[in-house]
Amino acid sequence: MRRALLVLLSFILTMGAAAAIERVDLELVLAIDISGSVDADEGRLQRDGYINALNDPEVLKAIRSGIEGKIAIAYFEWSGPETRRLLLDWTIIEDEATAKAAAAKLATFPIRSAMSTSISGAIDYAMPMYGRAFEGTRRVLDISGDGPNNAGQLIDISRENAIARGITINGVPIINNRPNVTGFPQLPDLDLYFQHCVIGGPGAFIVVAEGFESFAEAIRRKMIIEIADLTSPHARWRIPEATFRLASSAYPPGCDIGERQSREFWQRRYQSPY
Repeated sequence: MRRALLVLLSFILTMGAAAAIERVDLELVLAIDISGSVDADEGRLQRDGYINALNDPEVLKAIRSGIEGKIAIAYFEWSGPETRRLLLDWTIIEDEATAKAAAAKLATFPIRSAMSTSISGAIDYAMPMYGRAFEGTRRVLDISGDGPNNAGQLIDISRENAIARGITINGVPIINNRPNVTGFPQLPDLDLYFQHCVIGGPGAFIVVAEGFESFAEAIRRKMIIEIADLTSPHARWRIPEATFRLASSAYPPGCDIGERQSREFWQRRYQSPY
């Protein structure tokens, strides 16, 4: 009798937990680069890009186009393997009021930056977030950044782990020729690096931002594409493919280019003249 009651109690608790998980069209984690190459002005341009996107009528239209008519978003900033700052935990966006409230909350946080670039660390941090509070038809991790992975686990290992968990990784590479405060070299074909080494999973794509000044428009387009699932072959409406680029394979310089750049840079910088 006692065993039967325990089984029944366990069933009731399980059903209650399942009922508490709300259904959404998309679980979307936004991961924003605040590494040392991103100064305060660039950090503000990135943050404002997401704030403006959340207030954009076309983004809201894309949200309403889903079966559930709502998505869940989370927003964190990252740099090195251990540096992540969660600014917005899972939040439902379903109408103008919820979108504006999320945007207003993001605007309250100060702009910060930290050292090194660990895209793999951002992926590893994001993976356990999914399925915690909402159950989405799709799970997407969106990564913006202005440089390749150069710290923490190798990027392709983290990427494949995320894909194996049913997470699609999209990206917004920021092509930026502004001098780095430390003199660290820029990767001229960062768009190809993102396309071949960072993104992955069903329908994965990048939208290129040609400098931080065009970041806001790139983010707006990217969010419309991923929320409305416009890279899917079953998409109800199409947009020009020149607007985005799908994932591709084989990056000739190797996906460890950032790690090699970092080693060579610091070796040169601290090499003894004697």
